[in-house]
Amino acid sequence: MLYWLTAWSDGGDIFNLFRYITFRAGGAFMTALLFGFLFGPPLINVLRRRQGKGQPIRDDGPEGHFAKSGTPTMGGLLIVGALLTSTLLWARLDNPFVWMVLFVTLAFGLIGFADDYAKVSKQNASGVPGRVRLLLGFVIAAIAAYWAAMYHPEGLQNQLAVPVFKDLLINLGFLFIPFAMIVIVGAANAVNLTDGLDGLAIMPVMIAAGALGVIAYAVGRVDFTEYLEVHYVPGTGELLVFVAGLAGGGLGFLWYNAPPAAVFMGDTGSLALGGALGAIAVATKHEIVLAIVGGLFVVEALSVIVQVIYFKRTGKRVFLMAPIHHHYEKKGWAEPQIVIRFWIISLILALIGLATLKVR
Repeated sequence: MLYWLTAWSDGGDIFNLFRYITFRAGGAFMTALLFGFLFGPPLINVLRRRQGKGQPIRDDGPEGHFAKSGTPTMGGLLIVGALLTSTLLWARLDNPFVWMVLFVTLAFGLIGFADDYAKVSKQNASGVPGRVRLLLGFVIAAIAAYWAAMYHPEGLQNQLAVPVFKDLLINLGFLFIPFAMIVIVGAANAVNLTDGLDGLAIMPVMIAAGALGVIAYAVGRVDFTEYLEVHYVPGTGELLVFVAGLAGGGLGFLWYNAPPAAVFMGDTGSLALGGALGAIAVATKHEIVLAIVGGLFVVEALSVIVQVIYFKRTGKRVFLMAPIHHHYEKKGWAEPQIVIRFWIISLILALIGLATLKVR
């Protein structure tokens, strides 16, 4: 919205600053951060009053989690609210990729909100049936995939870009839409599975989003793409503003989610943020790189898949408990120890993912 102030600029005044994506990204970050600090306490108080007993705790979960009983959920409303406000205020609203990513974020957030509401109102951990959530997620992802494909340059439409190999494109044809759907839905559910400890999911989300924001800015500038020898996707640079808002909102939320958490993000936040990561990857043609920068989420999801398949076939378990962060809890690791070590792993993976921009 504020970008339109450039209409008043003659090129040498303060309004000219709004032409720069980096300046507006800084504004989005600060706006989202302040939003989190201002609205965090009243939102938590409202959630605590409305939810009563808070988020239901799994009966088969780690013993230490029963002490968290009564903690309110749906804290993702704070992140999504900060993200939406900052993006609408600072991003160019004539950019189709901004609207595509916002659409995915809000739509998955609504699915998560319905799931959280069902859990809190019924006081059980079931929520919305998994098949319903997946069906709605795939419908949203299909719309987003088609949306992105329409605005990709002609030479990149329905193509899968392979990192490291600078000219390698795989033509997926009509399979691009299903592939992109899997990327978006998979990212949303992988982040959802990771959100099991105080502060565990939000920092890796911010780290992965930060890496994708740098990539979006780079592939959206023709001079950078020529230097780095990566594929140019016009318009994606504006997603840096969205990512900055996500980082600011995420930090604002982490202030209240740090151990011991005053609020959980719930599916409202985890599904929305995971969907956003997948949508950015699809928009920038970096779907494979998402699996690297978001490698922690991949491992968390795979640990559940492996556990379920192996148990059904043998009646035995590979892990003491899945997702894998619960496995380490069962082994006796302290919660802060698991969280911080997983943060470190996320940062390392993000740096490896960013390295693919230059390694050609």
